[in-house]
Amino acid sequence: MKTVTDPRVDTYVAKAAPFAQPILRRLRQLVHQACPEAEEAIKWGMPTFMHHGILCGMAGFKAHCAFWFRRQAIARIVDPAGAKAGKAMGNLGRITSLADLPGDRALLGYIRQAAKLNEAGVPDRPTAKARPAPRVPTDLAEGLRKNRKAGATFAAITPGYRREYVEWITEAKRPETRAKRLAISLAWLAEGKKRNWQYAC
Repeated sequence: MKTVTDPRVDTYVAKAAPFAQPILRRLRQLVHQACPEAEEAIKWGMPTFMHHGILCGMAGFKAHCAFWFRRQAIARIVDPAGAKAGKAMGNLGRITSLADLPGDRALLGYIRQAAKLNEAGVPDRPTAKARPAPRVPTDLAEGLRKNRKAGATFAAITPGYRREYVEWITEAKRPETRAKRLAISLAWLAEGKKRNWQYAC
């Protein structure tokens, strides 16, 4: 199968700092060796490799290079202890020379694993389980019954927004704080407002 390259990647590598060029060329070569079907693109201004979605990418900076995987599952395999996280963009830490790269065999393995996950369509993160609707405390239920506008708003908002009100009220440690939060909540709900309305864009 013919490797699908993008001339913009050639330009990117050619314009990179002299130390970065051999690193970027090596990374590019290994990606195509591990996944011959991968196509090149430029995303976020960086060379990116596509195979059933984003596979991985690389970048050259003034003093180091970076290589990253789209999938968190692969990132955790590459850096299980998180030792490289935050030290540089990407999953391999700061790459300043070819010696900083993992061995070819390891890196080829990472890329092949990422490609298989993309091919299988495995979600990058597990789907969160829906949480049950919040249990409305007696004092809030009574307040909503008496204040029809607040009750209508509470009934219309999503369970997640209801939970925000319920948790804010029930997390109060003192009775007077709870009473104050209940009064504020009913007033806001009567105005059609969600719990964190003041932070909405």
